[in-house]
Amino acid sequence: MERPGLAWALPGLLFFLVFAVVPMAGVLYLSFTHWDGLSAPRFTGTENWSRFLGDGQVRQATLVTGVLLIGNIAVQAPVSILLGVWAAGHQRNRAVLSAVFFLPLLLSTAATAIMWRQLLDPNFGLPASVRWLFGGNPLGTQQGAIACLILVTSWQFVPFHSLLYQGAARAVPQTLYQAAAIDGAGRVRQFFHITLPQLRNTMITSTVFMVVGGLTAFDVVLLLTDGGPGTDTSILPYAMYRTAFRTYDYGYASAIASFLLLLATGASVLLTRLSGYDKMTSTLEGL
Repeated sequence: MERPGLAWALPGLLFFLVFAVVPMAGVLYLSFTHWDGLSAPRFTGTENWSRFLGDGQVRQATLVTGVLLIGNIAVQAPVSILLGVWAAGHQRNRAVLSAVFFLPLLLSTAATAIMWRQLLDPNFGLPASVRWLFGGNPLGTQQGAIACLILVTSWQFVPFHSLLYQGAARAVPQTLYQAAAIDGAGRVRQFFHITLPQLRNTMITSTVFMVVGGLTAFDVVLLLTDGGPGTDTSILPYAMYRTAFRTYDYGYASAIASFLLLLATGASVLLTRLSGYDKMTSTLEGL
């Protein structure tokens, strides 16, 4: 006897309910309370949200989060597409070079941030040896610190997005390239008129991963810049962590976390709606 569809989905639904919905509901409730992590939460109504709306540091953290998000997408997207399409080809030594390029993906974010912090040390790292390139301490200014964060994040996660594009590029029907070659189209025209349109679905998926990851990650900021210099690289996840685990204001930190959840969900839904991804029914990439 065939089981109904709901029975098959029940384990996954229960897992999502216990480990996602219930914690999110708990965080939303705590955002309306004052809680220091020891005593019982005390309901304070919208006090945390009123404080949130008038907090200048939160506005700055939101701006820095947006700058880092846009910078990461601007760097990672084109590099990932080019590297992924190249890795999908049949060039000489492609497999060996691809394995080297994808090595950063095997490292943890904590290890990556610590390694780059040592490399960017102004006294003993690369800036001390190549002063003409770094101009002193790259982590000593807001612009330099943001650029370093984008560099480190892209260095680690470009391989992941390249793998997505590599698989998608290999799924593009070769007959399209053969027909284009017969019509006299070179590699550049084939890339822009065949490859890129065929990678539309993957571009949307990859961008959603970048948006959600950029709005929820804080470990690289914590270990590389610690929000500095000053608070110039403090992003929303880092502000949430600092508020919760350094000032023990879990109620206000929950308000920041709830805002992050709404922001990430809204950005993902908006991206899929504007791109028409939810209306695509083809099982072939880009068709």
